[in-house]
Amino acid sequence: MFNKKSITDIDVKGKRVLVRVDYNVPIKDNKVTDDTRIVAAMPTVEYLLDHGAAVILCSHLGRPKGGPDPKFSLKPVAAHLSGLLGKPVAFADDCVGPVAEAASRVLKPGEVLVLENTRFHPEEEKNDPEFAKKLASLADIYVNDAFGSAHRAHASTEGVAHTLPAVAGFLMEKEIQYLGQAIAKPKRPFIAILGGAKISDKIGVIKNLLTKADQILIGGGMANTFFKAQGYPIGDSLYEEEAMDTARKLIKSGNTHLRLPVDVVIGDRFDAEAEKKVTPMGPVAEGWRILDIGPATVETFGKSISKAKTIVWNGPMGVFEFPRFAEGTIGIAKAVANSQAVSIIGGGDSVAAIKQASLADKITHISTGGGASLEMLEGLDLPGLVALQDKKKR
Repeated sequence: MFNKKSITDIDVKGKRVLVRVDYNVPIKDNKVTDDTRIVAAMPTVEYLLDHGAAVILCSHLGRPKGGPDPKFSLKPVAAHLSGLLGKPVAFADDCVGPVAEAASRVLKPGEVLVLENTRFHPEEEKNDPEFAKKLASLADIYVNDAFGSAHRAHASTEGVAHTLPAVAGFLMEKEIQYLGQAIAKPKRPFIAILGGAKISDKIGVIKNLLTKADQILIGGGMANTFFKAQGYPIGDSLYEEEAMDTARKLIKSGNTHLRLPVDVVIGDRFDAEAEKKVTPMGPVAEGWRILDIGPATVETFGKSISKAKTIVWNGPMGVFEFPRFAEGTIGIAKAVANSQAVSIIGGGDSVAAIKQASLADKITHISTGGGASLEMLEGLDLPGLVALQDKKKR
């Protein structure tokens, strides 16, 4: 399944290793507030250190506009990583040029250097070959462990791999194995659960999964567009007018594979304190809007989930930010956690639901990459993965 070389396939002793990690983490008052992505890449960093490499870490953070911006600096991340490793972590105020070159030259085996945000240079997102070569000049080997950015062909995720020997880190390998296996050779029944606001974000995913999954359970705002396409009045509910034809075609081609909510929770306004009602799916009155799936849907979806051998879930079932409209998402989270299936969660809100319900330890794999997960589920190639060296076929 995974045919790319990994860090266990090369000798890293005495080498400077440039590792592309996904340290795009939330920071407040110069402190990391959620280190999930940093912790996820720790096995790769620790393996390289244990095997005598000098480790140079690069990442983007946020969306800086056109140049350096202190609020998007990776300096707080370097400090946090130092605490996790229990040792000093050096920091370079740039990712290329004299500062980065000097910092990488003095780095010894067993030491760690974090480079400043790669997106402080516009050449990063343009995948500029010269910029990629400058990054590559800092090291002898390149490791991509940033699954969450692997769907982007940027200089630090794809360009560098054309200059240095390029292999996958443990996190990248784990993500591809779980998601790849789920799509290529799932244990059946294979249930896909899709939520979130928009169909347009997941058209390719639905089309691909209709050929792979035994059932696709639809919730969230995207279900509203399907309801509207079937002719139901949906009151003031969010829906996508431009996706109506697509929804009709998906319903027709999906036949029994595609399942929509049988009841919904409606609110009289989009507000955490909105009045709410549970109603069987049918006409929704003006002034009301669908904000969650209902308890009967949680029960019927739950029965399918309980029989599944493979589950992939991406996107919440309702307006998860409002506690009174989070019950559908939490209900599905519990059903997935209680199932005996190989369960794979991708997407921020579905992950948040699992964690909020304290169920993370009951999930087989929680993906670190929303966009990359979706592109894999759609059957697309990830540029950051394709660029890595292939294992030799026996």
